[in-house]
Amino acid sequence: MKRLFTSESVTEGHPDKICDRISDAVVDAYLAADPQSRVACECIATTGMVLVMGEISSEATVDVASVARNVIRETGYDAPDKTFDGNSCAVLVALDRQSPDISMGVSRSYELKNGEEDEYNLNGAGDQGIMFGYACDETPELMPMPIVLAHRMAKRLTEARRSGEIPYLLPDGKTQVTVEYDGDKPVRIDTVVCSSQHRADVDIEVLRSDILEKVIMPSLPAELVDGSLKTFINPTGRFVIGGPAGDSGLTGRKIIVDTYGGYACHGGGCFSGKDPTKVDRSATYAARYAAKNVVAAGLAKKCQVELAYAIGVARPVSVLVDTFGTGAYPDDAISAAVEKVFDFRPSAIIEELGLRKQSYYPLAAYGHIGRTDLGVKWENADKVDALRQALK
Repeated sequence: MKRLFTSESVTEGHPDKICDRISDAVVDAYLAADPQSRVACECIATTGMVLVMGEISSEATVDVASVARNVIRETGYDAPDKTFDGNSCAVLVALDRQSPDISMGVSRSYELKNGEEDEYNLNGAGDQGIMFGYACDETPELMPMPIVLAHRMAKRLTEARRSGEIPYLLPDGKTQVTVEYDGDKPVRIDTVVCSSQHRADVDIEVLRSDILEKVIMPSLPAELVDGSLKTFINPTGRFVIGGPAGDSGLTGRKIIVDTYGGYACHGGGCFSGKDPTKVDRSATYAARYAAKNVVAAGLAKKCQVELAYAIGVARPVSVLVDTFGTGAYPDDAISAAVEKVFDFRPSAIIEELGLRKQSYYPLAAYGHIGRTDLGVKWENADKVDALRQALK
């Protein structure tokens, strides 16, 4: 059966992504100075203004306004003629300390309070919630094809702007890729959408030609492109006003872009702006780590892992493995192996994946998942042998 599936990505100059990047830059600054910092930092951006808000408990002191301005300038909004300017925009900071009602459960877990002395029972989950991890064998990254191609195109758009290859581009942009499947196999690219902010004096047909030649075609696997490919490049004909001047931005509003492009389930929380005691972030990475190793071990062609937590409790209240009928073993057997090999308590995840030392700013655009280019530990396939052994 043939079907179409579409995923989108956005560039780092998209208003929501500016907010994600500011939030994660704040996390990085606090963790670098005090690895035990508790950070929950959100950001709002609109015309001429950024608001950084949330709750932070730390021994460190960080100039948050300077962090925000540096991110905006590094993104490319560094002059008034670009519709947003990190040098002159207002930056408001409204940060308070983490609620002691939350801190008491995170600092000393339910298990520890009930006499279960264990180094990994130190921290309880920072909130209740559900988190998902997914992997499939469609790409070398073990990710769904549509989101991989959408991210590749968005990154290529930014590279063409930064390098000067397409000198009239500005930071805001969006990409979208529709893949045709035959059963579970990607067989061709059906449609591509690419929109980029640009300077006012460029001819739209020149822009469309440049983006097609220098961004779209280099991003697509040649074997999946045929003569019926449909492309929509800046379809409105004009995209001069962009970034927070064109639309307001908000941390955590691109959670589907951050994970699997809608191809797999997503929990309720975002990642950016949160230290790793927040299971929205750490447990999602751990679930991806487990799912990827299941697929890399050849135990399934597709695997989704769901974790659920109660606030203040270290152990997840449930672990579910679903291989969508592609497993080499029954799902309950794979689930038992996953629970044997992986420790999903927050303290264990933080140590295993090095999350207090991880730099999160590079992850805030082009996806937190599938980032083999960044060397993140949750993309390692180093539990393959342990999973196979556990199933014997």
